[in-house]
Amino acid sequence: MAEESKGSKMSRRKFVKNSGYVAGGLIGGGLIGSVFGASFGGSGTKQPTAPTVKEEENFNQALMYFTRHADFNTLGAATERIFPEDDNGPGALALGVPYFIDHQLAGAYGNNDKEYMQGPFRKGTPFQGYQSALKRHEIFMQGIRALEQESQNDYKESFIDLEGEQQDKILQKFENDEVKLKGVASSEFFKMLRASTLAGAYADPLYGGNDKMRGWKMKEYPGSQMSYTDKIEDESFIEMEPKALNDHL
Repeated sequence: MAEESKGSKMSRRKFVKNSGYVAGGLIGGGLIGSVFGASFGGSGTKQPTAPTVKEEENFNQALMYFTRHADFNTLGAATERIFPEDDNGPGALALGVPYFIDHQLAGAYGNNDKEYMQGPFRKGTPFQGYQSALKRHEIFMQGIRALEQESQNDYKESFIDLEGEQQDKILQKFENDEVKLKGVASSEFFKMLRASTLAGAYADPLYGGNDKMRGWKMKEYPGSQMSYTDKIEDESFIEMEPKALNDHL
């Protein structure tokens, strides 16, 4: 490339070199920094720091499956009757159990992933496991709305507005197969609801329930410990601060 005279256009080599400075300035704070009042190149005004996240915020407690809050609230009221708050500690609502169930219904559990879901569908024995053509999330949705319908039929009120004993009577009707559901027995829905409630109370907080490990603390369960080799031979009861999966990051 011929040498260029003074006043002519910048050479390609000089352009590339200077472009590097500009790119560094853009990334290092020139363009971005100017938005916040910093000088070109990142010097001068101190760069802003990221906002501090409040420790009490739980980003797991967000809906992934339910689109109607009325259905989610009915689920919450039902789980609280199965796992109520008492002198031992918090109930299902305080532990975030409804969010745990919501997340499970949105995932592999609710969609019966990797499970055989073709016919024939016949009434099985208690030893034959899942026997419905419906996916779990369909059973839950049907069951939750049937809870509301039974409440309206029996008490002319929403399930969430009933007294605890009235809610228990509605749930017992499902447990005793006194409610007709399509494609599944109401007792099967109740068993799933009960099992999911207990799972949400005691699963690792990663999955949306067992808020702040309080379910484990009620049981004095140690959670996810990396090793017990230094304690396994101790004959006395050992109190351990529980650890969640997040504690090992």
